[in-house]
Amino acid sequence: MEISIKAEPIFEIFGLPITNSILLGIAGYLIVVAWLFFVARRAKDDTKKKGFFTRLAIWCFEGLYKTCKEVIPNEKICRVIAPFAISLFFYIAVLYYIELLPFVGEAVTLNGTALLRGPVADLSLTFALAIMAIVLIQIMAFVKHGFKGNMGRYFRNPFKNPIGTLEGFLELISEVSRLIALSMRLFGNVLAGEILIVIVSWLTGFVSPALLPFVYIFELFIGGIQAYVFFSLTVVFSGLAVADLEEENTKKSKAPAKARA
Repeated sequence: MEISIKAEPIFEIFGLPITNSILLGIAGYLIVVAWLFFVARRAKDDTKKKGFFTRLAIWCFEGLYKTCKEVIPNEKICRVIAPFAISLFFYIAVLYYIELLPFVGEAVTLNGTALLRGPVADLSLTFALAIMAIVLIQIMAFVKHGFKGNMGRYFRNPFKNPIGTLEGFLELISEVSRLIALSMRLFGNVLAGEILIVIVSWLTGFVSPALLPFVYIFELFIGGIQAYVFFSLTVVFSGLAVADLEEENTKKSKAPAKARA
């Protein structure tokens, strides 16, 4: 039994190594895009009967968008964050589910290397998704409150406001910790699920076909939970950033009124 925690290169394109996780990641991306386009067309057409997967996608989208509006009261920011966060939910869920297919992993090999590997069990992918989420949050903060207003959360005059300087330093550390939390949490949970399936199949031997279905059902449930947690953290981090900025702006706007009084 051999368990690898890193993706392995299959071939190269212009010197860029293409790993087995990238191949499945591209396939998952195409599946998500095709499915969501199909769902969007069916949702607009009232003459056609909506299937189970169409209704499921619509139900998920409505619930996730409602959650986003509850966390982010600013409608303009919510309309930008929600499509991105919801797309991440569907993408992560689909990647998690397709890696449970029997031809993913050691079942199909090329030159002794697994041809396909679960993308969300690759730290580079989860780290890239976390970077995109944090960058989008920062962009929205810059657009809404300006460069000076957003950077004022992290950098303050240590002579005029030493406590605020320490607070800004801690806020800067929290941004880095959010990046690590988003990437490492998803990577660790997905990798643990893969290891669980391998260990159960190896230990049970001939009776594994009778036991593995229960493990797969459990993993299907966990996949939806992991996708939702990543979505929730992205939305919550966005709401926290906006709420902090709005609170500071409110205090500043009330200051002149008190001075006039």
